[in-house]
Order: sequence, then structure tokens, then C-alpha cells
Amino acid sequence: MPWQEVSTVLLRQEFVMLASVEGANVRALCRRYTISPKTGYKWLGRYRRQGRTGLTDRSRRPHRSPTRTAPALEQAVLAVRAAHPVWGGRKIRAVLVARGHPTLPSPSTMTAILQRHGQIAPEAAPQHTAWQRFEHDAPNRLWQMDFKGHFALLAGRCHPLTVLDDHSRFAVGLQACGDETGRTVQARLIACFRRYGLPEALLVDNGPPWGSDAAHPHTPLTAWLIRLGVRIRHGRPYHPQTQGKDERFHRTLKAEVLGTRVLRDLAHCQREFDRWRERPWRWRSRPVGTA
Repeated sequence: MPWQEVSTVLLRQEFVMLASVEGANVRALCRRYTISPKTGYKWLGRYRRQGRTGLTDRSRRPHRSPTRTAPALEQAVLAVRAAHPVWGGRKIRAVLVARGHPTLPSPSTMTAILQRHGQIAPEAAPQHTAWQRFEHDAPNRLWQMDFKGHFALLAGRCHPLTVLDDHSRFAVGLQACGDETGRTVQARLIACFRRYGLPEALLVDNGPPWGSDAAHPHTPLTAWLIRLGVRIRHGRPYHPQTQGKDERFHRTLKAEVLGTRVLRDLAHCQREFDRWRERPWRWRSRPVGTA
């Protein structure tokens, strides 16, 4: 004969039936059922007020949350998210700060709001890993430069050239180029130098047009930069983390611009780049000499 399965609710029901008998020793019953007198009297009271329905577990969720974000602020967060579907809590908070919203919660709370409304899956939330971060202590000390992978336009192809200030992460250059030659890069850098000044150093990878291999680290482009007094630093081969800020910038560029619209030609691409780059809340600060 199989053992009879007994649920917790049935045990509570048995306890309160015995405890309800006139003259019952409630404390002795508590010892028998290995519960405290406080717990025993709690279930007995619930049974007397609500019957058997009072013997089921209740939700531990509080009836009210005084510290929960105000509904109006939650709607403001969701409105920014609707306009920019790939933005997370940190960028949304920066926008609301720029708009003058008082007493804003932390970026993690902004992220929790997005999760609560189904805008971000819980597994997609950023993980707080103790990375060793570094940055130069002033603008124009070091620029990171690279081409993002080229992509098709309705007419031709675009090779995005990105130049990022290591200290501020401001994009001193975001150019829609038709190729990746040294002459093209030189023309774009001249425009950046005239507006922002010369950096002390440029961090580049080992590919053309700024290098070929470990034995031949320099090209006509890097020789021209050295003559201008700019030091050239090459990243470790097959180690894109050396230019991590620029790599992260490429990912954001793809998510917010390249993956959200159809670009006709290089001129259209450059207009979209300029409009996106000049959003005032995008970067923490700008290099010395910024117009």
C-alpha cells in the first residue's frame, strides 16, 4: 500500500481542527507538529476568521512601495526608450538630466524600469564585472583611430573612419569614406586637426593604411604624422581590446545608426553621422579646442 502524501495545507488543517476542540492543549499540539506557539496561534486565528482558505500561503509582496519610482517618471523613461529602442538606463538618465528632471534615480533603477515593462530581458541586463579601466588624464593626450567594417549603401559602399579621444570618449572624427587609403585618412585627419588641434599620440592597429606587419610598422601616413610631432602607437596584433573604447563606439554606431535606417550614398551617410554624433548627451566631455 503506497504512502499517503500529505501537503502542508492539510497538516495545517489537521492542526487547527485538533486545536479547535474544547479544552485542547494548543502548545502541546505545537510541539507535536514541530511549530512555534506563535505560528500555531497564527494559523488558528486565520482559520477562525477565514475558514480553510486562510490556511494557504499569502504573497509576501508588500501592499505598497513608498520608494518605487513615480509613474510619471516611469512614463518619461519609457518615452525616451520608445524614441531610441537600443538605449539603456545610463543614456536614458543622461537625457532626462539634460531635460531638467529633478531627483532622478540611479541608472540601475532606470534599467529595472525597462525590465519591469518588458523593454529589456533580465538576462540582457549589464553585468557588473570588475574590469580594469584606463584612460588618459586629459583630452588630446591620445586618440584612438580605426575603420569600422565597410557596408553597402544604395549607391556604393561606406568605410566609416572613427577617431575617438581616449580621455573624454568624444568622437573627434566620424567620417563616411569611400575607401581606406592613406590619402583619404590624411585628408580627414587634417580637418580634425584644424578643429581640435594635434593629439600627442594616435593609437592604431597593425593593418593598412597605418601599418602592414610587425617588421614594417610604418607607412607614408604614419611617417607624415610623426613629422607633425604625433607619436604613433600600434595595438597588440590580434588583440582588439587595446582599442576597446573605439570598438565599443563601433558597436553603438551599428546599433543606433547603421542598423536602424537605409543609407543612400556617402553624402546621406555623412549627414546621418553628423546628426547622431552631435547629440549633446552622448559624451561626457569634449577635447580642448572644441567649437
